[in-house]
Amino acid sequence: MTTSSSASTELEIELTFLASSMPVEVDSAQPKPLVDVYFPVDMSTHPRVRLRQKGDSYEFTKKTPAQEGDASQHVEQTVALSTSEFTDLAASSSRRIEKDRYFVEIDGYAAEVDVFRGALEGLVLIDFEFDSHEQLREFVAPGCCGANVTQEDFIAGGLLAGRHYSDIQPELQRLGYEPVAANDNPTGTDQA
Repeated sequence: MTTSSSASTELEIELTFLASSMPVEVDSAQPKPLVDVYFPVDMSTHPRVRLRQKGDSYEFTKKTPAQEGDASQHVEQTVALSTSEFTDLAASSSRRIEKDRYFVEIDGYAAEVDVFRGALEGLVLIDFEFDSHEQLREFVAPGCCGANVTQEDFIAGGLLAGRHYSDIQPELQRLGYEPVAANDNPTGTDQA
């Protein structure tokens, strides 16, 4: 067990979409299981602090908007944690999310496809990250994307944590979302 003292701060420019179908690109990608634990525990507060388990690595992240009222830009400050640090801190919050993340390229853009497990099963989000504001402005969402939910508070990870799919279903229906199963195959070919 070692504690890493590495820390980083970065500006993240991104758009988040509800998936209208499972992107075909996930068929050839290996998922990375993630467990996110959010703080504070109070369900009425939008958490900005997250613990994350990515396989055998652990981190503590504080994510704050770069500009108030614009959820497309965040400043992320991240510190690596040891297993015991993660375990001890995670024990103090029940606000958790479990998901499989696929790192893929869709229409020439780097994308993260999050397939939620457990209480939020049926929810699939697609994040696109950009190197510049110009790249973000030129972006055209691919066909696998449904509603742009970048500015929708209810879909933020910290506000999803501790909730069930049925809790957010009215908001999802308002946006025309239908649950996407992890094994949905938009190509219509047999995956057996």
